[in-house]
This record gives sequence, structure tokens and C-alpha cells, in this order.
Amino acid sequence: MRKNMRFGRYVILTALLGCLVSGCSADPAATGQEAAVQEQETGITEINWWSFPIFAQTSTRDEPGTYERELIAAFEKENPDIKIRYTRLNYIDGPEQLSISLKRDEECDLLLDAPGRIMDYGKKGYLVKLDDMFDESFLADVDNPELIGACKSQDTAYMYPMSSAPFYMAFNRRMLKSAGVLDLVHEGWTTEDFTKVTAALQEAGYVPGAVFCKGTGGDQGTRAFVANLYDGEVVSPDGSAYLLGSEKGIKAIKYISSEIDQGRMLSGTLLTGTEAVEKFVYGQASFTILWGTSLQKNYKILMDTFGVIPVEVPLPSEDGVPELEYLVNGFCVMDHGNQKKIEAAKRFIRFACDTPLWGPRNVQRSGCIPVRKSFGNIYYGDSHMEKVAGWTKYYAPYYNTVDGFADMRELWSSTLQDILGGYEAPENAMKNFQEKANLTLRK
Repeated sequence: MRKNMRFGRYVILTALLGCLVSGCSADPAATGQEAAVQEQETGITEINWWSFPIFAQTSTRDEPGTYERELIAAFEKENPDIKIRYTRLNYIDGPEQLSISLKRDEECDLLLDAPGRIMDYGKKGYLVKLDDMFDESFLADVDNPELIGACKSQDTAYMYPMSSAPFYMAFNRRMLKSAGVLDLVHEGWTTEDFTKVTAALQEAGYVPGAVFCKGTGGDQGTRAFVANLYDGEVVSPDGSAYLLGSEKGIKAIKYISSEIDQGRMLSGTLLTGTEAVEKFVYGQASFTILWGTSLQKNYKILMDTFGVIPVEVPLPSEDGVPELEYLVNGFCVMDHGNQKKIEAAKRFIRFACDTPLWGPRNVQRSGCIPVRKSFGNIYYGDSHMEKVAGWTKYYAPYYNTVDGFADMRELWSSTLQDILGGYEAPENAMKNFQEKANLTLRK
């Protein structure tokens, strides 16, 4: 009898150990079946929301994800038939986590991210089409065709936008004032104005900003700077061709080379975008050609420490009307074939982006500008954000979602390295870049 009891206990322990070792409790199929059974029994639809760290926390004392959980709690209170599980990604291994999840067709149901990755997922068939959410009322409220275009691939909407912000320049106010050219740096300034400013800063003995090209980080700033100097374009309006190798682009790169030769700009062949920005933040450079609302926020303490007061300004252009690069934050829905999960995800998107309380609040937490005009001025009294909000009218065609974008970035970085390093003549380098970049569009 005791022998049989001991044998029975042995069988149970062995089975439990085998389950733990094999990870049977984490079997995706079993987990999905359990969720389906739970949904049938309780009437509650459970979805998994994954997000990169786009929202700032309400307090510096809050743990990462605290604000997101507050948002979820508010949504679940009004939608008791939906339960949301939250996963906070980082920019180091988050993309790989997403890639693995999508290939397994599991885990992530809803994602908050930027257009680049989202459009790539859409092209590969992983996402739900969101065209039904882009009704006439929403389109009229956004009233920005360039921004709407950033949410689509081949006229199919895969991302529902929440907030946006342009990239622009920043100068050290104290240095501008000391050099006597503070009044020249303003919205609507020209390339001629910029030349006078860099000459004065050099004369006053200040280190200039850099055209950085070590790696691809922040490279949208260098492309936009080149395109704007003589009213050129990075890409055609329909995204079918790169145009930086045109006559205007070549003229701009020759101008930059001349500025560098005269010591009015720095050759950044050994600088990443982050390093170029930090030289400005630490008061070691008089300006940076890459700046934005998130940088203003993230580097505020350092700038206060080093006595840097930034003068923010759109890029200079020949006619004084710039075309700016920009970021967009928004949601996409993964297509796992479960209509209840899809509808639940859409309800959460509407709550997070469109409701009178949480819509504006989430935009503020993202540190950007509302895409909806009806939200009005959510930064009333904040002169910095009020000013930047007015620059959304300068948005250029969004091209981060075109085919071969990553390959084009590598080509651009190496082209600048060749030009600024003196390895290739500007005209030849720019023409070669345009030819090779256009081939990436047809991969």
C-alpha cells in the first residue's frame, strides 16, 4: 500500500517537474485557448497593448509605465467588457521582440509607435486596415494631407495618429546676442540670413554647429537642411523619386562645403547626431541643425546647468518658406483574425486619441502637438509649444515609409562622409547618391 502511495506521489511530482521544464504553461496555443474559453465564460475580451516609451510619466518619481496603467484603468472603468495587459518596450531590443511576436502570430494586439515600423508591418500583412477610422469628420479635423499620408501605405491606413512634432534648428541665445545677430534668427529667415549669422558667430570666436554623418541617427536633419537651403526637395510629392541630387541639392552641398572650409560650420564625419546635439547642449557649439520638442524636454536640466538658452527656429531657405521633417505618434492593430480583439483595440484607440479628457492629456504626455485641430491650444501659456505648433504648416512629404528607406539612409550617410571627408567631388557624389537611392525604391 505504502509502495503504491509513494509511486503515486512520484508520478505526480514527475509530471509537475516535466510541465515546468517544458514550459507547458507558456504554450501559445494553450494560452490562446484559455483566453478564448475565459472570454466565452466571462464576456470579457482581453488584449495586449505594447508601446515604446512615448509617454512621459506624470512625476519623475513614477516608475516607467505608471502613466500608461492610469490610462488603462480609466478605459477599463468605462469599458468593463475589455481588459488590457500592458508591455513597455525599449528601443534597444523592442523591435526584435515585436518581430518575433508578429512571426508567431501571438502576444501583441495593439501597438503605439511611429510610421516607419508600422508601415513596414502593414506591407507585410500583419496589420488591420484602419480606413474606416479615417472618416470625413476626422480628416477635416486633422486638415493636413501630409500628416495623413504618413499614416498610409498605398492609400491604405494602418496607423491612427495621435500627436506630431516637427524637427528644426536651435541656436545659443547668449552667443547670438554677443555676436549681434539675434534679430536675424527668426521664422521665415533665409539662407542669406543664415550666412550672415554663421559669419558673425565665427568672428565672435564661437564654435559652429556640425553637419554630422557618423551613422544614420538623426539623418533626417541633414537631408532637410540640404534640401531647404535652395528650396530643393528630398523626395518627390508622391514618394516615387529622390531629388537631393538635383541642381538645387548640388548647390546646397557646395554651399555647406564652402561654409566648412571657412570655419563657419563643422565637418561631422566623426560625429553622430546625438554627439552633435550634445555639443550644443553643453554650450560647446553655437547651434545644432537637429532639434525638436523631445530634445528640448529631455535636455532641459543639462541646458540649465550649462546656461544654454535655445533659440528655436525653422530651417533657413532661399525663399523663407521651409519644408520640415517631422515625427508622428500613433496606434496600429495586429491582425490575428479575432474580430472581438480588433474591435476592442479600436475602442481603446478612440478613447486614447479622441476623447475630450484623455486625448489632449495623452498628446501632452507625448510632448508633441495634437493632430486634431479641435483640441485647440493644449499648451496655453507655454510659449515654446505654442510657437512650435504653428510650424506644422511647414510639413514636407513624409517619406520614412517608402520601400528601401533603410538602404537609402545608409547611402546618404556614406555620401556625406565622402563629400565632407574630401574623398569625392560634391556634384558627382550627389548624382551617384540620387541614382542609387532611387534604385532602393524599386527593391
